[in-house]
Amino acid sequence: MNKMMMDEPFRPVGLTHAQQGLLGRPLARIDGPAKVTGSATYAYEGTPDGITYAAIVGTPVGSGRVTAIDATAAEAMSGVLAVVHGDPRMPAGEANSRAMPSMATDRIFHAGQPVAIVVAESLLVAQEAAALVRVSTEPGEDRFDPRAQPVDRKPAIGFLPPVRKGDLDAALAAAAVVLDRTYTTPIHFPAALEPHASTVWWDEGRLTVRSSNQVIGAARTTIAQVLGIDPHNVRVLAPYVGGGFGGKTGVGPEVILAAIAAERVGRPVKIALPRRQTAYMVHHRSDTVQRLRIACDADGHISAMAHESIAAQNDDGEFLEPVPFGTMPLYAGETRWFTTDLVRVDLPATGAVRAPGEAVGTFGVECAMDELAEQLRLDPVELRKRNEPETDPLNGKPFSTRRLLDCYDEGMRRFGWAPQPVASVREGEWLIGTGMAAALRGNFTVNAEARVTLAADGRAVVETDMTDIGTGTYTILAQTVGEMLGLPLTSVEVRIGDTDLPPSAGSGGSFGAGSACAAAILACEDILAELALRMNAAPDELRLKDGCVSVGGRQVSLLDLVRGKAIVGNGKTGPGAESRRTSQASHGAHFCEVAVNAVTGEVRVRRMLGVFDVGRVINRKTAASQLIGGIVWGIAYALCEEAAVDPRSGRFVNPDFGEYHVATHADVPNIDVHFIEQIDDSANPAGAKGVGELGISGAGAAVANAVYNATGVRVRDFPITLDKLLDGLPAS
Repeated sequence: MNKMMMDEPFRPVGLTHAQQGLLGRPLARIDGPAKVTGSATYAYEGTPDGITYAAIVGTPVGSGRVTAIDATAAEAMSGVLAVVHGDPRMPAGEANSRAMPSMATDRIFHAGQPVAIVVAESLLVAQEAAALVRVSTEPGEDRFDPRAQPVDRKPAIGFLPPVRKGDLDAALAAAAVVLDRTYTTPIHFPAALEPHASTVWWDEGRLTVRSSNQVIGAARTTIAQVLGIDPHNVRVLAPYVGGGFGGKTGVGPEVILAAIAAERVGRPVKIALPRRQTAYMVHHRSDTVQRLRIACDADGHISAMAHESIAAQNDDGEFLEPVPFGTMPLYAGETRWFTTDLVRVDLPATGAVRAPGEAVGTFGVECAMDELAEQLRLDPVELRKRNEPETDPLNGKPFSTRRLLDCYDEGMRRFGWAPQPVASVREGEWLIGTGMAAALRGNFTVNAEARVTLAADGRAVVETDMTDIGTGTYTILAQTVGEMLGLPLTSVEVRIGDTDLPPSAGSGGSFGAGSACAAAILACEDILAELALRMNAAPDELRLKDGCVSVGGRQVSLLDLVRGKAIVGNGKTGPGAESRRTSQASHGAHFCEVAVNAVTGEVRVRRMLGVFDVGRVINRKTAASQLIGGIVWGIAYALCEEAAVDPRSGRFVNPDFGEYHVATHADVPNIDVHFIEQIDDSANPAGAKGVGELGISGAGAAVANAVYNATGVRVRDFPITLDKLLDGLPAS
């Protein structure tokens, strides 16, 4: 195995001399035909022999304890095979590789918490029977309003420790200009198109789970831990996943319950969470309260920045939204305070949703920077440029690459950025405004393995348990291997989404593409070393293109070099000394134009442009698609997404797409995306940094800043709905 941790900057020989010309091209997804023709198999599709169907019973109240479960009426229904409850392996909530939920507990952590599963011959019977199960409870505290709970200033959960560097009070007192503002964001759902679904079955003690899951290697470990079996006796399949957005990174209780039910009835079980039930059994993004304090001199040079936040979690959860994560390395300033405090609530668990921390934290910091620029009478871009740090302001580490200034400049040029006075441009009933914001997403490389086989017929097969959640994994892996081995895209087969394959990163945290492609690159380097031996040359002398290998004046086909016997390469990569030595992130800049109706308060986003620095761009089409998707979500966060909780019951008022409003085609303009490309040799062997979560970072703040510029109404309690604008709109 070709194993390499990132202990120093590294660019593989195979990429240095690559000639196939696949990397960076805007190629269409190779899995596209399977998806549009319906031959791609998702978790709920396909019907094993003897299939049964399951429905989950949730608690009727949001806190307290379960005192009894009466399944008599359900068990009496024709077609019901079992009503399972009281099994000591039954989880109260979502599990992941870091934190297991409470099991076999009568404690109620939130409304809709799963307490039983009904298995029947048909889905309709299972659902009807589940409605007949009676759950008796005794009352609890009913802590349903996050804003009304006591604040824990020293939470023992979360991965982001507090940062208190310098004397904040002294810096604020000494500053010529101080901004002090509070911003709030509501609960957000990770509303993937494909439901949370699984088909599970046992075969001679081995469990197979076909599931909609983003990180199947960790899922296998978790499932085995909960069920008390060897991980080798669990196989998780997820060849196609219809979106996840973080909501499918863990193992939902429905997976464990279905496995227990399949064991009980001795037959395969299918389960899919209805949309309204998804809101309770899948984690959501926390409500946040964010206080931003910025101190600077009269010219706008920042001396102190504090981003202090409050996020929520229930008593069974171990995750804490890292609100200031994107703020910490974004701007210069010697004094730095970044904290996230905790409130405990009786609501479903909060967890990692697309760009945890940055997606909502950028509303605070980027709107605050806009307000500070106005206070200083500076162009918002100029204020950001004046506070561009030379090294990471937290720890002094050098940036691996950082092209944020270039993103600003290119964005200004393409957008035609020209700051305009507030509420100064009008077209009939419409008030026109522009705004901008910076974007940042921390970059990570995680352990990943891949196997590449150069087959006897000269074709290549790449195998890893990586997933494709609509992001283009199939295509970028094929491009990477084709580039390394000099093969056209049609000569590379990609096999992913199966835990029987080499363990990879999974999809989440924007680490999947860089990590998985890096492992595939190292596996190809293994093969190149063998080809070099057969060519009696050094690996860096090889030139591969269109199925042929050239050294000097000699050219030999791969088919002849393989000699009828496959060559197998294995690669493994992960973080190392270089990962720790450098500060790594993807960067970008958003520019937005909005029109706000002066009579109704309706907001229309008219133009949106983003310029991004993501290291090597492996596929321009899929990378741009990911960024566009993030920008669309940022628009929705700014204008409409808000999960509302009834403080009397702890239930969501709007747990489905009928009332939880996401951005649709009518809400979104044509979005223009461009790249400032610089291969980052410190990030991973692929030189690529995170893309998927960068687009949402800062996008909503750019919209909010444009709305203010159009109207003069500064909304700090998101989303920006009509009622928050109407009273402040200028007279016609």
